Amino acid sequence: MLTPRLPSVYNLVSLETVTSTNDEARKLAAQGEEAAPDGTIVWALEQTAGRGRRGRQWTSPKGNLYTSLILRPEVPAREAAQLSFVAALGLYDSLGTLSDPGHQIHMKWPNDILLQEKKVAGILLESESSGDGGLDWVIVGVGLNVASYPEDAAYPATSLRAENWPTTVDQALEAYARSFLGWANRWVEEGFQPVRKTWLQRCMGLGEPLEVRLETETITGIFKDMDEDGALVLDQDGTERRIAAGDVYFPAN
Repeated sequence: MLTPRLPSVYNLVSLETVTSTNDEARKLAAQGEEAAPDGTIVWALEQTAGRGRRGRQWTSPKGNLYTSLILRPEVPAREAAQLSFVAALGLYDSLGTLSDPGHQIHMKWPNDILLQEKKVAGILLESESSGDGGLDWVIVGVGLNVASYPEDAAYPATSLRAENWPTTVDQALEAYARSFLGWANRWVEEGFQPVRKTWLQRCMGLGEPLEVRLETETITGIFKDMDEDGALVLDQDGTERRIAAGDVYFPAN
C-alpha cells in the first residue's frame, strides 16, 4: 500500500482487507486513548462486510475509498451528530480540489454527497458516550466511490472514474483528510452555526418538494430548513415537521 501524505495530527492505520473500517476503528477506540488517540484514521483497500446507515450493506470492492476516523471531542454527546455535517463539508471541499470546475456537487440530507445528482459518497457516524453525558469517542466512517459504484443502489449512484475524474484512492484520502481538518477546527472554534449555514448553501433541494422515507411511513413536503440539531425541517401545508432520521428522495428519483 502507498503511504498517503496526511497532516501530522493524523495517526494512519493502513489495512488491506477488513470487515469494515468502522468495525476496526471501534475495536481500537475501545482500547482507550493511548491505543487510538484523537485523529486515528483507519484506511482499508477493501471491505468484506461494509455497512451504511441502518445496517445496510455498503458494496466495498477494491478501488474505492473506505476510511474511519476516531475522534475524541470534548463536547456533549448530543452534539456528536454534527460531525456528520462537518465530514460532508470536508468531502465536498476535497472533491473540489480533485478535478476541474464544472461538476455539480451537492449534499443530500442527512449524510450523502451527490455528484451530477448521483450518490458518490456516504457517511456513517457511530459514537460511545461517557457516563457524565460527554463522549468517549466518535467514529466518522466515509465511503467514496472512486473507481466503481453499485448499479443496483436504491438511490442512483456514480463514481469519480465514471465522471472522468483521474483520481487515485490515496489522492482522495489526502484531500479529504486536509479538508476535514479545516472544517473540524472551525467547528471546535466557532460551533455548529457556520457548518450548518454552509451545508444549507451547498445542499440539494432546499425550498423544494421532497419525499422522506421513514421506518413506518413515507411523507412529503417542502424542505424548509435544517435545525440547530441537524434535523430536517419539512413544511407540510404550513405545518412544520422535524425529522431526525430518514431517507430523502427527490421527485425525479
